[in-house]
Amino acid sequence: MFDLKPLHNINLEPSFPEEVDLKLAIKNYVLFTTIDGKTHIALSKQHLARAFDYLAKFDFTYPIVFLDEDSFDRLYNKALEFRTDKELSNLSQETAAQEELEEDLSLAEFLRTSSDLLTSEESAPIIKFVNALFYQAIKKRASDIHIEVHEHKGVVRFRIDGVLIKHAEVDNKIINLIISRIKVISNLDISEKRIPQDGRTQVKIAGKTLDIRVSVLPTYYGERVVMRMLMESEDIPHLTELGFKEDLTKELDSLLKNSHGIILVTGPTGSGKSTTLHSFLQRIATPDKNIITIEDPVEYKADNINQIQVNVKAGLTFAAGLRSILRQDPDVIMVGEIRDKETAQIATQAALTGHLVFSTLHTNTATASITRLLDMGIEHYLIASSLLGVLAQRLVRKLCPHCKAEDTIAEEYAEEFSLPKEATIYKAVGCKECNYTGYQGRQAIGELFIMDDDFRTMLKGEVSDHEIREKAIQKGMKTLADQLKEMLLAGETSMDEAIRVGLKES
Repeated sequence: MFDLKPLHNINLEPSFPEEVDLKLAIKNYVLFTTIDGKTHIALSKQHLARAFDYLAKFDFTYPIVFLDEDSFDRLYNKALEFRTDKELSNLSQETAAQEELEEDLSLAEFLRTSSDLLTSEESAPIIKFVNALFYQAIKKRASDIHIEVHEHKGVVRFRIDGVLIKHAEVDNKIINLIISRIKVISNLDISEKRIPQDGRTQVKIAGKTLDIRVSVLPTYYGERVVMRMLMESEDIPHLTELGFKEDLTKELDSLLKNSHGIILVTGPTGSGKSTTLHSFLQRIATPDKNIITIEDPVEYKADNINQIQVNVKAGLTFAAGLRSILRQDPDVIMVGEIRDKETAQIATQAALTGHLVFSTLHTNTATASITRLLDMGIEHYLIASSLLGVLAQRLVRKLCPHCKAEDTIAEEYAEEFSLPKEATIYKAVGCKECNYTGYQGRQAIGELFIMDDDFRTMLKGEVSDHEIREKAIQKGMKTLADQLKEMLLAGETSMDEAIRVGLKES
């Protein structure tokens, strides 16, 4: 006997007994869960006929509960994830029989269909492996998947929190088939192994569509593949969610209220510059503004802005694209990166003629961007008139709170970085919670240089980066090194991570 009245708004976890065929039960919308320590069968009224047909074939004695639609969908998605995890752990190289693999490689549209990765019924082992690879990468919050071929084996690595972590070692024959599979779904030539290739693919996981950029590069022992997970507009964090200190966020918000001028974000590759720029755009995007970006590549797909992808082969460079954008009556322009004198000049002119321009530069500090622009040939007075501010940022890995251990500051570090010798700091250890890396999540830090009348006066003559920096610090600019020291002494990060991020540089 069971009660037909559904349980509402309940968050359950899947718990399938050993004797149950996981795949078959999920296919027939029969889910198993634990309520009050006892295993129950969870059903939905929408799939009753199919579920009862399945249950009629077995003599289960578990009590049955009904769930409302939302609660059932939640449990169903968790069950799909549970099944995918289980399949990945059971996947062995022996199952990759050659005849199955040859058949597998002809299934050209495997991932490009609208079917969800987690519900895919395809059985070829390589398809399963690629499915599981994407799923695991998303689950572990990886930004990139690297597939490399060495002399005797292949390696799959995930970039998590900015650092590459080994995910799996696979036999070379299998890795080549996996690469062929990825090339097929990315519309690349599987017979061409001598030249680099770039492509894109889309996957759908638990109802969420993901764009993936694929880069294939021939190396000595075979091809290596890097897949970058590209984000949707709903993944762009709000300005207040970027992780900067509150006073810095307020200053940034104030800068964004300007109607014209240049705002630059600087930092090395992987320091979150694109995310910050897109966060700026979302902050100021309103229906009455025409916002156009030129990027290489387009990393976030946003619905409320117009995005252009750089295509050097077709002659669409940053400079050429920027010139065309200016004929499109824009209010706000975002240039992915200022790489050359031409782009810098056009961006400066755009800022002077009433446009708000966002862009990035590769400099280590905020103040160094001024000397970089001068080196590119931009006149002192043009920088003074057009530049509003520069944000230099980094992403610092935070120590895992579950396993971090006390540490002491080495004498040479205490002297070099002006740290108190007796201070207690913490070091990374590694546990199950942090995937044995010792770190969990990242914190954004930034130094913000704001152009004011004092700096405009300085720029009338010859000026060095050091002079500008000293003046900015006197006026209250908090440097990246200061913030790294604060995080270190607060036990939020380790000495190794602080040095890696740039404690010495700044």
